[in-house]
Parts: sequence; C-alpha cells; structure tokens
Amino acid sequence: MRSVFAKYLLLSFVLFLFFNPASSQIQTGSTSAVASSPTSFVSQAPFAVGEVLTYETKFNRTLVPPLTIGDLKFSVIESPQAAGGIFLIKSEAQSRGVARLFGKNIVQKLESRVDGDKFRILRSLKYDQQDERIRNSEAVFDYQEGKVIYTETDPNNPQRRPYQLASPIPEIAHDVVTGIYSLRMMPLAVGKTFQITVSDSGLVYTIAVNVTARERQKSIYGKVWTYRVEPQVFGDKGPFNQKGRMVLWIMDDQRRIPVRAEITASIGRLDVKLKKVELTPK
Repeated sequence: MRSVFAKYLLLSFVLFLFFNPASSQIQTGSTSAVASSPTSFVSQAPFAVGEVLTYETKFNRTLVPPLTIGDLKFSVIESPQAAGGIFLIKSEAQSRGVARLFGKNIVQKLESRVDGDKFRILRSLKYDQQDERIRNSEAVFDYQEGKVIYTETDPNNPQRRPYQLASPIPEIAHDVVTGIYSLRMMPLAVGKTFQITVSDSGLVYTIAVNVTARERQKSIYGKVWTYRVEPQVFGDKGPFNQKGRMVLWIMDDQRRIPVRAEITASIGRLDVKLKKVELTPK
C-alpha cells in the first residue's frame, strides 16, 4: 500500500509535463501547421508573476471512499535575472492524509528557470524525498548543443558517484513544470492534436495530446466551460509503460487555468482538483 500511494502522488505531480505549444505540430483533420512561439512571456501569458495554484489529490477505487493523499502547489515568481527575460516557476508536491497514515512521507520540489522570450526551460533543480531516500538533481538545457544534461546526486551519500544522462532536444523543450504553463498559452480547439517533446530526468519523450471535447466542469468558480485534453502518456511508447488514461480539463477563458485532472490505471483512479488561486502583487 505504501508504494501505491508513493507512485500515484508522484504521478499526479508529473501530470502536467506533457505539453509544449511553442514547439508542437498542430494537426486538425488532414491539415497541419506549426504553432508559433509567443513573442514574450510577459505579453502573451494568461498568468503573471505572483500567481499561485494549489491542488488537492485524491485516490479512488471501487468500494473504497475517496482518500486524500497529497497537495500540489505551483508558483510563478520573478527571477533575479528578470531584466534578461528570465523567470522562475516553483512547484511542490507534499503527501498528506491517508498517505501519511500509511507512513509515506513524500516531498518533491522543483525550481524551473524559464526563458521568457521563447518560453522554454533553461534549467531545472529538483529535490525528491521518499521517506529516508533523498535525491537532488539538475537538468541543464543547452540549445546550442541541442541536448539536455541531467545529473542526480545522493545528499545522504556524498561519496556516491553522481548519475548523469544526456539526451538530444529540439529548439524548444520543457520540464515537468513549464509544460503546464505553456499549455495554458495553447490555441485549444476540439479536434486538434499536438505532437510534443518533453524531458524528465534526462529522458526525452514525444507524446500526442488530443483535444477531445468542450465540457462544463464544477470548480471553485462554479460551473465553467473547459477543454478536455488527453495526453497519450500510457503504453509502450509513453513514459508509463502500462494501461491507463489521463485527462485534463482547462478553463475556456482568458485565464486558462487547469481546474481538474484524472488519471485512471489498473490500481484505481487519481483525481486532482483545483482548491485555491492566489494572485500576489509583485
């Protein structure tokens, strides 16, 4: 049971990594076009420095009441290099509720340094704790060399040799955090399919994302219109080599806030719902 909650809390945290409108090839019917990059993060984004999104994660299974297992928080902050068009997005996943009752303490913290002009990831720092196991990692995205270099270390064992991996990347890439924000700038429309490239832990994936419907969803804002988006992350060609399904609902208004997500796999269903939006002045 402990491993189940760990696996699915972490899965909820990487829920948003599979989106990249700036480098996506958009296909509608038999036609296709390349989505252009936003001219700048500041002028085009439906979000701003000071925005904080908080989500609650629940685990569902047949004949078992929903169980709260953790919280997710995403914050946009200004970087010391902001004059150069650089921003930071900080994210945190923290276990709570039944996950803590079963003795599972999970914390993931990511800091993503973003090129605001092209909205692409430049550098990611991650802290990953699962009980006593702790890992620190860094991913550096070198677009001139066309590769990402990932390095992972064990702070509990400084003598252990760092794990490193390098993989090729395209001109625009994202980590597990910047993907959600780039998705919010995507020109969503029912019937569109996006082929996207995302890097996580030094590995690089190309994943299809389908916009399948426009639906009403309950949210903290009441019932709102949303786009139903389905990234094809399960299967032998995806990052999760098993049967499953992932669905994300994005508000169809100028804010483009993800209000709900659902992951279904053999072990059960994971529900992620927006609980709070904060807009802190700069």
